[in-house]
Amino acid sequence: MILCECGEIIDGSTFKDYIKTSANPSTPTVGHQKCGLIFDFIDGTMPRVFSSRIELKRIAMDFAKRSRLDYSDTEKLLLEVDRMKSLGKLSDAEILITASRNVLKERSRY
Repeated sequence: MILCECGEIIDGSTFKDYIKTSANPSTPTVGHQKCGLIFDFIDGTMPRVFSSRIELKRIAMDFAKRSRLDYSDTEKLLLEVDRMKSLGKLSDAEILITASRNVLKERSRY
């Protein structure tokens, strides 16, 4: 899954494209069908999205739904996302990845 700059988690709604990168003048890559953003995985210029707290919680709810988290894990995910957003140093993708890992790590302890 990829978090797009438009605020959606991309899971299959992509198109194939070729772009010029430092590795090759015609490098295959993917783009988001809804907004048309093309991702450059080779040069590492992935989008760093910094949404508002409300937008990030909506994205976290979408992530919880896609991951089939139960209610208690979803609550923990939202709390963790809110706590990490308060730090103000991480992008949306970094917050979601770290928060989901923390929730899953906590669940595996029990």
